[in-house]
Amino acid sequence: MGHRRTTTIAGVLLAGSAAAFVAAPAAEAATGPGTVAAAFKGGPVYVDPRASDQLSGAQANALADKIKKADKPLFVAVLPNSADFPRDSVLRTVRTDTGIGGLYAIRLGSGFNAGADSSVLSRQAVSHLTSAAKAGGPVSAATQLDTFVDQALPQLRGSAPASWHGDSGGGGPGSATALVVLGAVAVAGAAGVYTVSRRTRARRISQEREALERLRVVVDEDITAFGEELDRLDFRPGEPGADDAMRADYARGLDAYETAKADMAAARHPDDVRKVTSALEDGRFALASLAARRGGEPLPERRPPCFFDPRHGPSVRDEEWTPPGGVPRSVPVCAADGARLDDGGQPAGRTVDTVYGRRPYWEAGPVYGPWAGGYFGGGLLPGLLFGTLLGSALTGPAYAADGSYGGDVGGDVTGADFDPGDFGGGGFGDGGGFGGGGDGGFGGGF
Repeated sequence: MGHRRTTTIAGVLLAGSAAAFVAAPAAEAATGPGTVAAAFKGGPVYVDPRASDQLSGAQANALADKIKKADKPLFVAVLPNSADFPRDSVLRTVRTDTGIGGLYAIRLGSGFNAGADSSVLSRQAVSHLTSAAKAGGPVSAATQLDTFVDQALPQLRGSAPASWHGDSGGGGPGSATALVVLGAVAVAGAAGVYTVSRRTRARRISQEREALERLRVVVDEDITAFGEELDRLDFRPGEPGADDAMRADYARGLDAYETAKADMAAARHPDDVRKVTSALEDGRFALASLAARRGGEPLPERRPPCFFDPRHGPSVRDEEWTPPGGVPRSVPVCAADGARLDDGGQPAGRTVDTVYGRRPYWEAGPVYGPWAGGYFGGGLLPGLLFGTLLGSALTGPAYAADGSYGGDVGGDVTGADFDPGDFGGGGFGDGGGFGGGGDGGFGGGF
């Protein structure tokens, strides 16, 4: 509790300051994650004095200027390979002490790792960026970090924290210690930043709650439709001709139905809906397989569900389709919608409520991204929806990996009260080590 209170006070002093840095400590002076976190409240780049030979002040300032101009919550630190920065915990500790949602990248000695809050960048996207930063053998810190930042900035959601102001980039050795600014101006400025951050967080929570309720209506319809499909199938495990494969398909369908209901009841955020619709997609394929076995027909190919309405079940082929005012693209279709298109008709598209009345889901905006993402998977969906209202929010690499719900994310002040399990990428998930490899060690660097 004492450590957290000290960090918070440092943040208050930093937030209220214009740009007053104290002199850098001697090269041999020890620092730690708390020092890094304090500097991050004033700017996006921190270079420990003992690592200044890796990244010069001019290079650090140029990197900081690039990040600040992009207005993205990206934090970069260059640290010595020292006991002050334990390699198995430094990244997560720095994130906790900084208390601001974002993407954090650390060059530790000759190694590199990064992690991010999932609202800013998905775990998979961070892993890809981290692997790319280490690929090709040893490189200088300036080359590695500049490349990483260039690749990461276009993918990040959210905006930079409000505390990054003034003309200091927070990059050189001069930013190695927390600002020491005592007085009413500093406290008043910090209070203003705190108030704004609270309002931003409250607005985001309200937006997510509203989005979840809109999604709940659509998902409940999907769950009901799946239950009705189970009833129509009228399969009894002991019926004549039933075999173990049929019973397995039926059990899988029932499990999907129960899982979807339980997951929707437990959903607290829009992105939680993805696993609900993913379960329904899996259940519908199981029922399609069961129907084929009972009818003595070939088993269906495992394909995405029908693009126009996932409730139609697995698609049977790809068909060219052009949305109004858009460009042609190939989409997976069920047999019935394929026949309608062949006859020059319109497919039976799924509609949802919008402020303009009932519209096809692909014209309903990003709130339905998690719903569609669970059915189609992140890598497939942006291509299907290119040029549509929903697709415009889903074309970034960050969505392609996890389909996070959009909104005012990143740069939010959380203090230490953030979910560590929601912060990942790079080497996290394999023991918390740097490098992303199975041994949790550092990889790459020069």
